[in-house]
Amino acid sequence: MIRRRVFLTLVGGAAAGWPFAVRAQPTLPVIGYLSSTSSDPYVPFVAAFHQGLKETGFVAGQNVTIEYRWAEGQFDRLPALAADLVRRQVTIIAVGGGGVTALAAKDATSTIPIVFAFGSDPVKLGLVASLNRPGGNITGVSTIAVELGQKRLQLLRDLLPKAVAIGFLMNPGSPNTAFDLPDMQVAARGLGQQLIVVNARDEREIDTAFSDLVQQRAAALVVQPEPFLFSRRNQLILLAARYAIPALYFDRAFPTAGGLMSYGPDFREVNRQAGIYTGRILKGAKPADLPVIQSIKFELVINLGVAKALGLELPATLLTLANEVVE
Repeated sequence: MIRRRVFLTLVGGAAAGWPFAVRAQPTLPVIGYLSSTSSDPYVPFVAAFHQGLKETGFVAGQNVTIEYRWAEGQFDRLPALAADLVRRQVTIIAVGGGGVTALAAKDATSTIPIVFAFGSDPVKLGLVASLNRPGGNITGVSTIAVELGQKRLQLLRDLLPKAVAIGFLMNPGSPNTAFDLPDMQVAARGLGQQLIVVNARDEREIDTAFSDLVQQRAAALVVQPEPFLFSRRNQLILLAARYAIPALYFDRAFPTAGGLMSYGPDFREVNRQAGIYTGRILKGAKPADLPVIQSIKFELVINLGVAKALGLELPATLLTLANEVVE
């Protein structure tokens, strides 16, 4: 009888201590990762983000947890996805997939830190007060580049010296369009070229856009740096090949998948830097005190096989400028 009372006392004491033991275990910080795109095309960027986290001492599943939310190219889903992360009281929100994603996160919370990684101007979008002093709860990495449109058109001029009419494929539903279109129009006028603007908000409109480019005799095409168009890169590459239109894209994922060439920021580096900023904030830094990083690393990637298939002779000057030539 005595032994039974002792046993029950011990068990009861241990049971009473269990809730305290559970509460005493450290809770891992949670990163909410929000993107306007789908997960598959973002694999290399997520990997780079993880690398940046690792450089600051954080490894997913060990000392930090990551909750992913993908809008699958449907921008109207972003507000609900951002609100869900806020309800879950994540420690920080990392955003990818363009300025539209950052704007959704900004509208969802003014207290949870937000780190962005994109190619837009965060000041013009109203995300931060200034690049050096962001203020508020938002900071990140941007790829602001002066005269980027002019550089892309000049590359096509080097490839096709006699080309006059150049197509520009853009998503009119993207906030980037308010800046990208004027940039391209100014660049085209400066080079004496005609800019043929075609719009695409969905897969069907992409098909129509290429038909319009052929009807208007566009000699080449520049694709707007934009999350939806990035997610449709296979469709864009196939249509460019079908209609034999030399196309200049904005990320190396295009020429490595069968597109002609790309010129743009190294988005892997952009996302790695965003991972570093996320780690620094997890360690106590405040977004308001972290200046927006302006990534200045740009790369030209050319697919030599596609150029040959299109019957293009690449000038030596263009090949010299290339950071990578895909055979």
